[in-house]
Amino acid sequence: MIGLIYRMADAVRRHWLKDNHGRVGEDLAHRHLRRRGCTVVARNYQPRSGGGEIDLVVWHGGTLVFVEVKTRASAEFGEPERAVDAEKQQHVRRAARDYARRAGVEWERVRFDIVSVVLDERPVRIEWIRDAFRTR
Repeated sequence: MIGLIYRMADAVRRHWLKDNHGRVGEDLAHRHLRRRGCTVVARNYQPRSGGGEIDLVVWHGGTLVFVEVKTRASAEFGEPERAVDAEKQQHVRRAARDYARRAGVEWERVRFDIVSVVLDERPVRIEWIRDAFRTR
């Protein structure tokens, strides 16, 4: 029953946010990670100093995971995760260091993942790429 409600909510959200692929992708990624045992503790985290944003912050077991969500209407021009280049990784790392410091989490207990969402496929394709880039 709850699955039906979620599917209906997804359809309504895609209709009303059809031009905001990023928000739709984050919503889908949020639910995808929760179904796989993650506890979401923050969305769209921005450090006070600026310089980056983290789409989702989740606990996966004893690991604090910083998740970059990339959404595309189609995979026609490449997979969404390919857009997470070295510069984007640096921005995410900077924001993650701030979050980890404020939360009192040791840097050795963090990981960086990417959730790739392609909307034009039915069902929508969602891929969770664990340990997508390094903490260095």
